[in-house]
Amino acid sequence: MSKKIAGVLTAIVTPFDSDGAFNPVALRQQINRQLAAGNGIFCGGTNGEFFVLNEQEKVAVTATCVDEVAGRANVVAHIGEISTRETIRLGKQIEKLGVDAVSVITPYFVPLKQNELITHYTAIADALSVPVFLYNIPARTGNTLEPQTVRTLAAHPNIIGIKDSAGSYESLSGFLNAVKDIDNFDVLNGPDPLIHQGFVDGCSACISGLANVAPKEINAIWSHFNAGDIAASHAAQESFTGLRTDLYKVAFSPAAVKKALQILGQDVGDSRYAVEFNKQQIEQIEKVIYTYLQ
Repeated sequence: MSKKIAGVLTAIVTPFDSDGAFNPVALRQQINRQLAAGNGIFCGGTNGEFFVLNEQEKVAVTATCVDEVAGRANVVAHIGEISTRETIRLGKQIEKLGVDAVSVITPYFVPLKQNELITHYTAIADALSVPVFLYNIPARTGNTLEPQTVRTLAAHPNIIGIKDSAGSYESLSGFLNAVKDIDNFDVLNGPDPLIHQGFVDGCSACISGLANVAPKEINAIWSHFNAGDIAASHAAQESFTGLRTDLYKVAFSPAAVKKALQILGQDVGDSRYAVEFNKQQIEQIEKVIYTYLQ
């Protein structure tokens, strides 16, 4: 890996044009907006709508990110698919593009035992040359990585960490405690409300969907913490925790995030899944934005 994954990585949206096709020009604009705030890039995740992108689009999104970032920040790409075989297939294409690491959600739809998850991730890490992050998001996959399972997988030389998006402090702290004595294995925080606490407890980075909307404000949580001003980091967190809560009351991300970006004048297009925002919902999002982003 060319550089340690640290600080804020934005779970960047995948912009679409008026016909619903991938818009690389708009993605480059969003990348530079994030880089200007000091954030790295996490592409092809939930906010990147990986679940509605085909394989060619996933590769194109990642290639655009790597090319535009041009070594100025970390780029991590999500490659998780429903099967081990398809994850490896996509991963072999993505690793050629020059990403710093990849992340892999657990398989979904089929409930798996912990030993089956170990087999899955071991096969992927064995097959790829690019470093691998485990990705725990049980609300979306139906499969949960347990702390002891993660500890077991941390022994693999090509598995370098876990991104936890379970949404609770109990889950995040469970992983941090399980691997606290393991060198070169990092825990990345997924939920925006836990960014500050994650850094305090030992997370090396956060993956923030909210940073699409508030890149500088989310980065402030990290930059204050990294400078040793824990109180300012906590205050920055407290200022924007409500943004996520209020925004996601209107609609699920990334639809709500994209609509918020449009209101802010950003050309990212609509989400590909069916969300029709009525006038009241748009007014709600406008109110949320202007409450928190003054």
